[in-house]
Amino acid sequence: MSPEQYSQMEQIFGAYFGEDFDLFGDTIPEIISCYKNTNPRHYHHQLIDEINLFLHDHPNDLDAAFEKEYGSGFDPKLWGHTTISFLSELTRLLSE
Repeated sequence: MSPEQYSQMEQIFGAYFGEDFDLFGDTIPEIISCYKNTNPRHYHHQLIDEINLFLHDHPNDLDAAFEKEYGSGFDPKLWGHTTISFLSELTRLLSE
């Protein structure tokens, strides 16, 4: 996958949900709120589009693809989610 194709996903999982996630909040809604407050609105829509594209591109291997791309710094299970439920929650929060 090219980094440009999923640039906002790289940012959200590399920075906001990375090792220093607590700089942005302690819960998923707090972190997404911080992301929304510090990034232009079109980035929110871009992230939603990237999540939808990622889901479309990996209908049969979502967990493995997510692990390959973002697993070194992020695991949805640590947040009480599966890959699909976490991505769905992000989409919901970004759409509010």
